[in-house]
Formats: sequence, C-alpha cells, structure tokens
Amino acid sequence: TEPTELERWFVSEVPWKPEAGEVFEAAGETGRIVTLEPPHVIVWTWGVERYSFELTPDGHGCVLVFTHVFNPDLGPGWQHAAGWETYLDRLEAHLAGGFLSEEDAHASIDDRMKRYRELFEADRESEPRR
Repeated sequence: TEPTELERWFVSEVPWKPEAGEVFEAAGETGRIVTLEPPHVIVWTWGVERYSFELTPDGHGCVLVFTHVFNPDLGPGWQHAAGWETYLDRLEAHLAGGFLSEEDAHASIDDRMKRYRELFEADRESEPRR
C-alpha cells in the first residue's frame, strides 16, 4: 500500500495515502479505496474495475490472494492474466531484495499471452453447452 514500495513493481503510480474511502486519480481513472485493513487487506475500485490484495499468514511467510474483477471491454481475461503475472514477477523480485524493470519483466509477455490465451480458450471449450 505504500506508494514508494508500489512504484518498484506496480502497474501504475498510485497517488494515495492510503486511507479507507480515499478517492484518487491514476492514469486518467478515478479510484476509491473500499476496504483497508493493514497489513492484510486492501480493496479498491479504479474506473469500473475492482481489485483486492489479501494476505494470510502461512508459517514464516504469507499467502497472497489477488483478485481483479475486470471489464472485458478493456481487454480479454487472458491478457489481464499475462499482465498481472508480469507485475507479480516484479513484486517477487522486489520482495527478494532485487529489482526487475518493467522492460525486462515484459520481455516474455508475448509468450505469456499466448499461453494464457490457449488456457482460457481450452477452459471455455470444456464448459458444458447450454
């Protein structure tokens, strides 16, 4: 939630404090922090989409559950999945004490998008027909 930490890995600069109910502007969209329970939960809206990060203790570490409720008009699910995997790779590098540039993280984005597109299409094909 800390802007100086987010700028090391997140998709966009986020100009928030953060505080529950806070309204912010980022990349031309208005957002609002819906839920904030430091250090375990942050939920926000940004434009018409909703995001959440939830941390649950697990041994000496934690489990991160990330949810992005996206608008398909802004891109297909496979594209969002590949993009978030890229940014979560940047987070992983940051947490390990390193740095992964956005450019380096995106070096394999085409392969990731292809893999996710195939997975999403295979999943859709396996759904029962109505």
